[in-house]
Amino acid sequence: MAKRTEHEFVEDVAGRGGFTELSRKILLAGIGAAALAQEEIERFVNRLVEKGELAEKDARKMIQEIMEKREKLEQERRAAAQKSRPAPVTQADIEALSAKIAELSKKIEELRKERSE
Repeated sequence: MAKRTEHEFVEDVAGRGGFTELSRKILLAGIGAAALAQEEIERFVNRLVEKGELAEKDARKMIQEIMEKREKLEQERRAAAQKSRPAPVTQADIEALSAKIAELSKKIEELRKERSE
């Protein structure tokens, strides 16, 4: 099967109607799959405006929606990455573990002495 160009695909979908809604859904779904650069989004939406498939007012709104969704997803990704990082070790943590080790070492020595008697 011959590979279609982007222009041929756009023309084919536009001929079927509902192009604006389809474009919106594709762009919003694509945000979750890949981080699209703002320039790429604007370029795509501007092509829709130039073709008369999308009003300029709607184009601005669509770009804003996409950028807000992208930012929200990026914030969620950062929050998830932050949660997966272990908390930094404090001096108090080190001191508490050192005390526990000293206590356990003392108990081990006491058990060894009891066994050898």
